[in-house]
Amino acid sequence: MKVSEPILKILNNPKYTRLIHWGKLITITGGSQAIVQATGLVSGIIVIRLLPTQQYAWYTLANTLLGTMGILADGGISAGVMAQGGKVWQDREKLGAVLATGLDLRKTFALGSLLVAVPLLIYLLNRSGASVITILLIVAALIPAFFVALSDSLLEIIPKLHQSIIPLQKNELTVSIARLMLSTLTLFIFPFSYIAILASGLPRAYGNIGLRKIAYSFVSKQQKPDLAVRKNILFIVKRILPGALYYCLSGQITIWLISIFGTTNSIAEVGALGRLAVLLNFFSVLISTLIIPRFARLENNKKLLLTRFFQIIGTLLIFCLLLLTVVWAFPEKILLILGNQYAGLEKELLINLIGSSIFLIGAIIYNLYTSKGWVLKPLVSISISICAITTGIIFLDVSTVSGVLWLNIFIAAIQLVYHTTYAVYKLVNI
Repeated sequence: MKVSEPILKILNNPKYTRLIHWGKLITITGGSQAIVQATGLVSGIIVIRLLPTQQYAWYTLANTLLGTMGILADGGISAGVMAQGGKVWQDREKLGAVLATGLDLRKTFALGSLLVAVPLLIYLLNRSGASVITILLIVAALIPAFFVALSDSLLEIIPKLHQSIIPLQKNELTVSIARLMLSTLTLFIFPFSYIAILASGLPRAYGNIGLRKIAYSFVSKQQKPDLAVRKNILFIVKRILPGALYYCLSGQITIWLISIFGTTNSIAEVGALGRLAVLLNFFSVLISTLIIPRFARLENNKKLLLTRFFQIIGTLLIFCLLLLTVVWAFPEKILLILGNQYAGLEKELLINLIGSSIFLIGAIIYNLYTSKGWVLKPLVSISISICAITTGIIFLDVSTVSGVLWLNIFIAAIQLVYHTTYAVYKLVNI
């Protein structure tokens, strides 16, 4: 069949080709992420519904500390690997050296992370009424998940830089389905927090094996850590680590405050509401997989970078507003997902998702500018955040669920302002 000349012009137009390319990427990534996030949400709901309130409170504390351990063990290494990898992503040997250096640094940071986080977890679990045996079982279940997460965030940078999306999404899809199946099979029989942690961690360990295969198809596995690369990564780490250490306290401020001033039920309620914020993960993963690696690869052209920056943030803002509109319109129906023990939290649900949306936008802006190797001085960011937290604690009742959620909004808004200001400043002054 002969194709008419006008259609041929459209088909050969670079803009049309780019549109089709992005359409395929978004369809593949968005489709698989819809399934991943849906299975993740179902897995979370199963955990919420099957675990008694006290067990779920302990599960929430353990997951919070797992996130803290991951932040401490990273300390900015991922940002350094992304920034350095973005410069040499087409060179198999050099990219292999970047990955090897990042993994080597991560091992060193892991020990310090364990020494800090595990005693804190033991203290919080004991304060929440967990027995010695329960505490030991939770810690034992948490450590394997921690060590798997150590390499995950670095290994996935390689296929992201090469935009090898399909293998990456298949791996994540396999892990999420396995987690759902394992959680369903085990928690019906053994409704304990440490079982829920194992059911989440074991599939990730299997996925880590596949992730290594994907990453090492693009880099030389024989490469050793490089001193020059190590120096460049550590330069970024030195700028990010103080902020990361501070973030370990401020990033989960709602959990820390409610675990100290609130009740076990309040911990469970904050944790359950946080599960519904997984809806925002769809946008977060989509941007971190498709957008941020491409932003890291862009040349330092002021006009181009500013255009891309505002396109990304504007699109994300629209999606967040649409999601918040749905939650505002149907809060009771959404809360039915969590179960009867969490009914009546309509106001808290909306407040929580507003805070999570603001935090997500700020985090994406932070990831965008750190992907270019730019880091705000820790003294500035930490000072501003400490002032925000102190002010919020003075004027808000942090012993209640709604009080700590409003505090979260206040802190997230302040962080969004200074991340945006710094990003625009760096982009304008390229």
